Amino acid sequence: MQSLISPVTKAILVALFIFAILLILYVILCVQRSPQSPGSTRGRDEQEGLVAVRRIREEYKEARVEFKKLDLASLQSVHQFVQSFKQRRLPLHILVNNAGVMLVPEGRTEDGSEQHFAVNYLGHFLLTWLLLDTLKDAGKCGFFSRVVNVSSSAHRIGKIRLHDLNSRQCYSAHAAYCQSKLAQLLFSSHLHQELQRGGFPVTSCAVDPGMVDTALYRHLWTPLQLAQSALARLLLRTPAEGAATVLHTALSPALEGECGGGYWADGCRQMTTPPTFDPQLQLSLWETSLQLLGLQ
Repeated sequence: MQSLISPVTKAILVALFIFAILLILYVILCVQRSPQSPGSTRGRDEQEGLVAVRRIREEYKEARVEFKKLDLASLQSVHQFVQSFKQRRLPLHILVNNAGVMLVPEGRTEDGSEQHFAVNYLGHFLLTWLLLDTLKDAGKCGFFSRVVNVSSSAHRIGKIRLHDLNSRQCYSAHAAYCQSKLAQLLFSSHLHQELQRGGFPVTSCAVDPGMVDTALYRHLWTPLQLAQSALARLLLRTPAEGAATVLHTALSPALEGECGGGYWADGCRQMTTPPTFDPQLQLSLWETSLQLLGLQ
């Protein structure tokens, strides 16, 4: 079985793999470069990905895992990654969209997009869209292919500004992050509906892993960073705990076909805010995203 985990936080990356190898998955791990980083930092991020793979192989001798470079802040990088993946003619059963940046300073990607919107949402939209045919080919009755979009409870206070998705009029790192997380849920829900209507053996769901002790908090104001570090052991989940619901939605045989989809947290399907279920908002964001990406 082939699994692709899109750029992930390093701690959750290892936790996801440890569970995955117990099920004999072949896993491709990708690491997202740090936002607003010079070329040297990008090289460091790639090195960390290679180190993570080496550590996994050292501990689990039979591990089938490899690292591939993928920068979701670059649409060109996404296209290049997908082209390289498809040239290998590998099946794809599970796609975990788990890249994330949070509260980063205002900045634009090489394509002109706001960083939260680009990395957390638009890059994942493009990656998933380009891999849909491969996911459809791998899915079958009894085990549908899965798309798992890792979101956050922050979506509950997010607002979609269709007229200003890239936060050009007024920038707030918090608002931009929350918008990107709500966008993930809208995309995940609409994608699942489209797949079910088309009769394709693929499901799509969104997952909130909870507050996990990872480097995602590195852009907090310094006193808050210190507080977060001090309280992490008491309040935050470990990467393994954060990965649990992600793995449940990716692998549970109970989530086949119409039983799949939805929003998951703490190991179960949960209700969320009304905007998430707004069909017109879902469709408007979907169509706007296709236009931004030049897709049909």
